[in-house]
Amino acid sequence: MTSWHLTDSDLTGYATGAFAAPFTWSVEAHLAACEDCRARLTAAASPALADDGWNRLDAELDAPFPGPVERMLVAVGVSESTARLLAATPALRLSWLSAVAVTIALTAGLAHLADPIVFLVLTPLLPLLGVAAAFGPRTDPTYELTVVAPIHTFRLVLLRCFAVLSVVSLLAAAATLTMTTEGLPIVGWFLPSLGLTAAALMLAPRLGPVPAASVVGAGWLVLVVVTGLSTNAVLFSLAGQAVIAVGAAVAALGLRRRAAAFDTGRFPHRPLTRRNR
Repeated sequence: MTSWHLTDSDLTGYATGAFAAPFTWSVEAHLAACEDCRARLTAAASPALADDGWNRLDAELDAPFPGPVERMLVAVGVSESTARLLAATPALRLSWLSAVAVTIALTAGLAHLADPIVFLVLTPLLPLLGVAAAFGPRTDPTYELTVVAPIHTFRLVLLRCFAVLSVVSLLAAAATLTMTTEGLPIVGWFLPSLGLTAAALMLAPRLGPVPAASVVGAGWLVLVVVTGLSTNAVLFSLAGQAVIAVGAAVAALGLRRRAAAFDTGRFPHRPLTRRNR
């Protein structure tokens, strides 16, 4: 800047983006206050420059603002695209997480007042709610976006269900710490949580997420009633937990064999897209 106005070379350099940031800021500060230089810049710059500027502005205004869950996922190394799909999981919203936390707290309170079996029976059912809401046209508001996203549906469902299971497990573990006087059987909710989640996912391609979670949850309740409503029941003994662990492993293997079904038209209520035809 050699006078109160910018030189032609200054305007040309600014229009072509040739200047470094400090001088660019100085030029922009002058242009904001000088109508003559703005008019000369308009005459010197090509129309494409203004169009590019408007396009960049539109892109910035339309860019999604990442929420706290998405920012946390990106901070721990998850890619931005995957983090956005995970953050859209209905079961990871604050309202759902708050409801789960309150439910676990109430269940733990009932376990203290009545019997710990309440906690052991109901806690494994909570991840099933997350499985039911993790993916599907009736529960996922971003369903149409996820089915055309450049990611396998099976991987997306696993990521979402793993996130839900992790959050529920952490909350349940915190509640478990308040019941340490009950001894080792009080942690008997963990293996059933894994097994029920794997079983629901295995059935999801055939039945759909919500019916699969409902069938598995009902089966769990029947099993508890049949084996005994007590922390001393065989289901929560070491032998019972070993059987549940084997069942969870079998369900996981079955889920792996069914992986392709998540990416085909056989998934219930899933419209065929160019990617899965």
